[in-house]
Amino acid sequence: MTTVDPAPAPPMRLRELVFGAACAAAVRAAARLGVADALGDTPMTVEDLAAAVKTQPRTLRRLLRALSCQGVFTEQPDGTFAHTEMSRLLREDDPHSLRYIALWCTEPWTWDVWPKLDEAVRSGRNVFEDVYEREFFTYLNEDAPESAHVFNRAMTTSSRQSAQDVADLLDLGDVSCVADIGGGQGHVLASLLEKHPSLNGALLDLPGVVENADPRLRDGGALSPRVRVVAGDCREDIPIRADVYIIKNILEWDDDSTRRALANVRKAAPPGARVVVIENLVDDTPSMRFTTAMDLLLLLNVGGAKHTRQSMVDRLTDAGLVIGEIRPVNAYLHAFECTVPA
Repeated sequence: MTTVDPAPAPPMRLRELVFGAACAAAVRAAARLGVADALGDTPMTVEDLAAAVKTQPRTLRRLLRALSCQGVFTEQPDGTFAHTEMSRLLREDDPHSLRYIALWCTEPWTWDVWPKLDEAVRSGRNVFEDVYEREFFTYLNEDAPESAHVFNRAMTTSSRQSAQDVADLLDLGDVSCVADIGGGQGHVLASLLEKHPSLNGALLDLPGVVENADPRLRDGGALSPRVRVVAGDCREDIPIRADVYIIKNILEWDDDSTRRALANVRKAAPPGARVVVIENLVDDTPSMRFTTAMDLLLLLNVGGAKHTRQSMVDRLTDAGLVIGEIRPVNAYLHAFECTVPA
């Protein structure tokens, strides 16, 4: 049975940190092999699990032993393995599944750019284009379709899990049209339209994203009569006039891209329109280890950053928006309520 030192001394803790790639790789391997999906509510032997996921029992035991040390799966006294709260999150059918988030954070390209973090810190810009000679999203959509699929599924997971929180937060009782800018497959928009039967909406995102929009929003879907789906890039143009614009978790690119997106919102929005920017902040969250790691990954791949409360305020003010309330959406997200001045 695997045992873990609950409080390793600093020298051992540092050793653990520099082997962090092994932990990430183990989670990725378990997700790709489908170990969590194969393991049900009853503990299983390694031999039965190995047969289910088509691996060698001896090497699967080594993988499970490494993961159990981190609280992902647990080894029973009789040598069988069982689920933990974390390992269940790797199941594709779990309502709070993080399977695609785990895969996204460990995609093949990440292993090429992490070793160059010192270069990114030194230069202050992304290193992805040095490695792949292409802009990040161009590479994903043209050269790495499997990685693009993982990215879209990960963003869908994140959006779906927070959509209801956003719908519960926003008061849209007197609004006739809401636009979800860079809204992915439209889960937030769908939740808002379901809550407000008289509301119309528009969804804007890249062509490859909106073609897989939530079925409720597509032709023939339950909400489609009240929805306009627009294929486009908010950094180039926003051809949508609305009363409320929602921008959730997309202002994390390089400063120029963020500036262009906000300028396009300001250009499209009529005076008095509301602009609601929703972000998880690097200085106001209970998940600092995850958020700061994502902040560094954004530096590496797009030259972007997670925002502090002040950096978000600065960007919104520079765009000419008038900031009102800043409210928590849930434990991880904050909403910046802004208006477009007359």
